[in-house]
Amino acid sequence: MQHEKIITVVIPTYKSEANLPELIRRLTDVFLKLPYKHEIVFVNDNSPDNSGAVLKAACLKDINVKLISLSRNFGQQIATSAGLKYASGDAVIIMDDDLQDPPEFIPKLVDNWEQGNEVVYVIRKNRKEGLLKKIAYKLFYRILSRLSPIKIPEDSGDFGLLDRKIVSILNNMPERLRLIRGLRAWVGFKQVGVECERASRFKGAPSYDIWKMVELSMNGILAFTDAPLRLSSILGLVVSSMAFVGMVLTVIQRFLTYFLPGNPIAVWPGFSTIVLAILFLGGVQLIVIGIIGEYVGRIYNEVKQRPLFLVREMMNFEGGTSEGK
Repeated sequence: MQHEKIITVVIPTYKSEANLPELIRRLTDVFLKLPYKHEIVFVNDNSPDNSGAVLKAACLKDINVKLISLSRNFGQQIATSAGLKYASGDAVIIMDDDLQDPPEFIPKLVDNWEQGNEVVYVIRKNRKEGLLKKIAYKLFYRILSRLSPIKIPEDSGDFGLLDRKIVSILNNMPERLRLIRGLRAWVGFKQVGVECERASRFKGAPSYDIWKMVELSMNGILAFTDAPLRLSSILGLVVSSMAFVGMVLTVIQRFLTYFLPGNPIAVWPGFSTIVLAILFLGGVQLIVIGIIGEYVGRIYNEVKQRPLFLVREMMNFEGGTSEGK
């Protein structure tokens, strides 16, 4: 008997109580038109609003809606990883909980998967966020694409489809500080990008503030490139070169002063020059130490080997576990 294929939708959820009923309704309508079984896996990232109760009620109404509640807030990328771990589908779709990723675009992802693509990522166009966020996203993707040998498609978020083999690979990756779109690009295989109009948030205010964006950007840059470490070496070389030039100029000054009384050429006279030089060198040293510290801190987090996440409860799953590796 031929296996009936399943598509799983993984949705990390945080402070999105008002969006969930509409999201579930639209997802259900979409899958009624697709020739696949489906499951919708919500990962409640310890949301402080009433999202948990809304999702529990949805699970009681529909066996295809499933819930993973984490023991605390682990962040969007870890919550997504928790959903991937428990997803059983032959293909897994990752999307946000605010309806900026339109459920009606899922058939397009499935069509590309049926054509043999193992990763179908969405290229977001016409973002509806504020100007600051638009600039931040553009800068992040362009900086990362210049620094990293792994080419992460520009303007592509986590919204996309992964074949089961890709999900299995991601589940076996040991990283604690994760950027799903970066890991997705790293695995390779047959990938294709499709453009999608980015919708406005359905209801409520986004919980992803500028500091979380900075943290995510830092994780992405430090996880997929060692360019900052090379930059430290370049800074050291530049400062050393400047110091060497300064030494040469000082020797020339002393030479001219000795043979031309009156010191007609004065190079860097006075106390302020010394202070500025010390501050400059000290600043460069602190920058280099800070960059190295960022990498060391991430190494420390990796070697501790704590569970990636802890599960408080699950609904509509067979069995389950309290922790994720």
